[in-house]
Amino acid sequence: MSAKAEYYDVIRKPIITEKATMASENGAVVFEVAIDSNKPQIKQAVEALFGVKVKAVNTTITKGKTKRFKGTIGRRKDVKKAYVMLEEGNTIDVSTGL
Repeated sequence: MSAKAEYYDVIRKPIITEKATMASENGAVVFEVAIDSNKPQIKQAVEALFGVKVKAVNTTITKGKTKRFKGTIGRRKDVKKAYVMLEEGNTIDVSTGL
């Protein structure tokens, strides 16, 4: 498997919410990442895929809610988010495709 495919396994998709948009004004970009990925892997993947310099990576795990699906109780999956702080002068436009 190529190295680029491994990076796409680490970074799933950008998260575009009101909170993520506010973070982007401070030079941060928010991604949904694999639950078993760590900060050095995330940093390496973002630098390789987007060609930017990463200053810091903060992660958070949101536990999945318990919900009813067609009358039976189910559980949503846990989601790991990475707040990637970029060096000065680097930007990623997440509104366009990769």
